[in-house]
Amino acid sequence: MKYIYERRIRIPAPAAQVFAWHEREDAFSKLIPPGEPVKLLERSGGIRDGAKTVLLTGRWPFQLKWIAIHDTYVPGRQFRDVQQSGPFKTWAHTHQVMPDGLGACVLIDHIEYELPLGALGEKFGAKLVRRKLDAMFDWRHQVTYRENAEVTSL
Repeated sequence: MKYIYERRIRIPAPAAQVFAWHEREDAFSKLIPPGEPVKLLERSGGIRDGAKTVLLTGRWPFQLKWIAIHDTYVPGRQFRDVQQSGPFKTWAHTHQVMPDGLGACVLIDHIEYELPLGALGEKFGAKLVRRKLDAMFDWRHQVTYRENAEVTSL
């Protein structure tokens, strides 16, 4: 079964600024919630097409390597990371930054994913993954808002 998860936030900063923030080398690390068992092992190419991110997720002894390749880069507007291997059967996360009036934008995180382990994964994983995504994007959107609204208000 394919799931769709989408979160949006309006940020009082220009779309170009918010997109540029996502391209910064330190942006991804700031987006990892405190206490989340995620370690960045490798990052090459930023967020442009062909870029690669390798993470170690989970707690020992259940750690998994998660490899994502970036594609569909549209300067100033969009990028996507697609799981090459990792904890999900499939995973594609599209990040869009759309202008919304003068000096503001809407950040849209759109994820399409399938859980592993068939019916077992559906029965025991669906609610857990949804809760984890809610918590993660609460954090990510707070950070993105704070980092960009502060720059605009200076």
